[in-house]
Amino acid sequence: MFTGIVAAVGRIASIKPLGSDADAGVRLVVEAGTLDLDDVLLGDSIAIQGACMTVIEKTAQSFAVDVSRESLNLTVGLAQTGDVNLEKALRAHDRLGGHIVSGHVDGLGTVTRFAPVGESHELRVLAPRELGRYLAYKGSITVNGVSLTVNSVDDRADGCEFSINLIPHTVEVTTLRHLVAGAKVNLEIDMIARYVERMLSTAQNIS
Repeated sequence: MFTGIVAAVGRIASIKPLGSDADAGVRLVVEAGTLDLDDVLLGDSIAIQGACMTVIEKTAQSFAVDVSRESLNLTVGLAQTGDVNLEKALRAHDRLGGHIVSGHVDGLGTVTRFAPVGESHELRVLAPRELGRYLAYKGSITVNGVSLTVNSVDDRADGCEFSINLIPHTVEVTTLRHLVAGAKVNLEIDMIARYVERMLSTAQNIS
């Protein structure tokens, strides 16, 4: 479990295919940046761009994870070298500064606008239509592993566009600062919304 509060910006330093066929995954070596790895053990989870991955190797400054082809197909930002948002798994006594995040990407969104508004930035993202029912005004959404608050929701024929206000600190300490219109982003819906939708659909089927 995670909170969506990015602890550090790291860097995917190398990508090694795990096989020669089309279904093979890759091994990533990630430079951890300022992320403290002293308490990270082999088998622990670290979210990379919002996707939960298992540490299989570790040095003082870096760690390695294996990423399946399925994960590569369903996410962005894990198939090329470059900066990534990092967060270690939540401990039971940690502050829940963001919201409950599983690290399982639900879909890809497309940035439609990223521009300064006063001292902040406005981020607008077009989500797939099937995720639209989980988005609500002042609700939570995770974008590339960052816990954010939805400011508006606009259901459209081609999807659901939502807007977010990014304070300067968030832009400065995450990879969101690199976003441009047209960029793809990893989206994870609010876990509570997921369970509410399931309970409501189950109740309707029973009735």
